[in-house]
This record gives sequence, C-alpha cells and structure tokens, in this order.
Amino acid sequence: MEENYAVSDGVLGDIRVSDEVVANIAVIAAGEIEGVSYVVGGSKPNELKNIVGIKNYSKDLRVEVCDRIVSVDMAIAVKYGFSLPGVGKAVQERVRTSIENMTGLEVSDVNVRIACVDLK
Repeated sequence: MEENYAVSDGVLGDIRVSDEVVANIAVIAAGEIEGVSYVVGGSKPNELKNIVGIKNYSKDLRVEVCDRIVSVDMAIAVKYGFSLPGVGKAVQERVRTSIENMTGLEVSDVNVRIACVDLK
C-alpha cells in the first residue's frame, strides 16, 4: 500500500506527498552529483528525467517517513577516479536539502552505500 504524508493542513484541505515521490526526489538529487554513475535500484543517469511513476525500487533504495521525519537508505555506483567519501557526503547533502526544500519534511539521515565503482 502506498503511503501518503501530509505536508500541509490548510484551509482548503490537506497537501499530501506519497512515499514514491520522496524516493523519486532522492534518486534525482543523487544523480545530480558529479561522480555518481547511477543510483542502484533507481535508474541510470540518462533515464533520470523519466522516472516519474516508478513504483518498484529495489531493496537498495529505501525511504521511510515517520511523523514528518524522513530516513533514506540508498546505494550508488561511483565513477572511477572520484573520491568515494567525497561523493558519498555530497549525495547525503543534496538528498537532504532536496527533500526538505521540496516537501517541507525533515530529513534525519541519509545513509549512502557505495555499491560499486563504475569503470566506464
């Protein structure tokens, strides 16, 4: 069952964001970082613009929202030659700020696992 999270209780009604949308934001934000080849369980960089509506992320991408607090677990592939800690930290920051700015939810943590180094 798809979860929906209230981000605003207004005079005209509620504004709700689905967990799928929060996951999409995380994938797109991570893909914007130089050195990220792709998000494991998300999509390849050239497909990032077409991920709206993806329903089946793998176990390598998990978004959990509880009481307006978001926790993200994701795995990425990093291009060969880039600093693994540097790319991982940049992904954490971009994912956090993107989710918070777009949804108004608070991100408690973004756990990034470097799943592989892309030699292409």
